[in-house]
Amino acid sequence: MRIYRETDYRAMSRRGADILAAQILLRPESVLGLATGSTPVGMYRELVEKNRRGEIDFSGVRTVNLDEYVGLSPEHEQSYRYFMQRNLFDHVNIRPGATHVPDGLAEDLAGECRRYDRLIESLGGVDLQVLGMGRNGHIGFNEPGEDFPLGTHVADLAESTVSANARFFDSRDQVPRQALSMGVRTIFQARRILLMVSGREKADAVAAAFHGPVTPKVPASVLQLHAGVILVGDSDALSGL
Repeated sequence: MRIYRETDYRAMSRRGADILAAQILLRPESVLGLATGSTPVGMYRELVEKNRRGEIDFSGVRTVNLDEYVGLSPEHEQSYRYFMQRNLFDHVNIRPGATHVPDGLAEDLAGECRRYDRLIESLGGVDLQVLGMGRNGHIGFNEPGEDFPLGTHVADLAESTVSANARFFDSRDQVPRQALSMGVRTIFQARRILLMVSGREKADAVAAAFHGPVTPKVPASVLQLHAGVILVGDSDALSGL
C-alpha cells in the first residue's frame, strides 16, 4: 500500500486528481471505476480543470460507477448518474456512451446486477477504482455484516449510512433504503484502487480498516489484501495511522 498524507481536503483532491490524470496519460483508454459523495468532488473539479487546460484527454476513457440508489431516476438531483453528470461528465470530453452507472429503476434488480458485472468484464475490468469510506468502514454500499458481498448486488443501507446521506435530501425520510452496489469481489478485481478519505470523523474507520483484522464488520479492511491500494487522505482522516 502507498499512503499519501496531505495537509487538507484541497491538497488531498489535487493528489487524487494527479493519480487519475497519470492513469489516463499512461493508458488513454483506461477503464476508471468512479465514486460519488462529498469526498471526490474536489478531485473531479481538479480533473475538469486539467481537461480544460488540455493536460488530459477523456475521449478514450470508459467509466463504471460504484453504485446507484434504487428508485431514483437519472434525472433526480440526488441520483448518482446526476451527480456524475454535474460534477464531471458534462464538463470534459468523455463520450456519453462510455459512461456507465447501474440502473436504479430496473424492473429486475437482480438481473441488472448481473448485467453490470458482465459489462465490467466486457470492458476488460477496471484499471483504477476510486473509493471513499463511510464512518462505519463501508466501501461502495458494502455495509458491515457477517460476510463480504461478492458481485454487484442490491444492498440494504445501514441506518448510519442513511443518517450520513440525509444531508443531501430535504428530509431523512426521503433517503432511499436500498442501492445497487459493486460487491467486494468486483471492487477487488480492479488492478489498482485509490481510496480517498477526509475529515476527523473518518479517523476511527481508517484505523480499524488498516490496523485491525480483515473482517466484514469493517468492509474496507479487505483492502489490506490488495497489492495495488493507494490511500490518499488529509491529516485529520489519517491521524489514527
